Amino acid sequence: MNMGGKKKLNLKQMERMQDKKDEEDKEKKKKEKGGAPKEKRASAVVPPDAKNDKIIAELKKMHVLTPYAVATRYNIRISAAKDFLEELQQNGTIQLVSGSHNIKIYKAD
Repeated sequence: MNMGGKKKLNLKQMERMQDKKDEEDKEKKKKEKGGAPKEKRASAVVPPDAKNDKIIAELKKMHVLTPYAVATRYNIRISAAKDFLEELQQNGTIQLVSGSHNIKIYKAD
């Protein structure tokens, strides 16, 4: 006489069930994300001209000048933005507010 209840699965069967469930979860996530993928654009290496009055006027409107903010604004690499900000600081257009070896924060005069 057999008592009821579900048969206990062996390890191989449990692995297969888990793999199948993981694949279904991945497919659901892909469907949920959908939409158009973000377009990646190559960032320029050449920073904008530090002597251009139009660019300096734009920078003065920005409350905080960080390499990331400048890089995203002008679509340049962060390393180029750091060099650009250092050049502006040497010219006396902006001044260093705070900084460490990782990030420097500037403000326009």
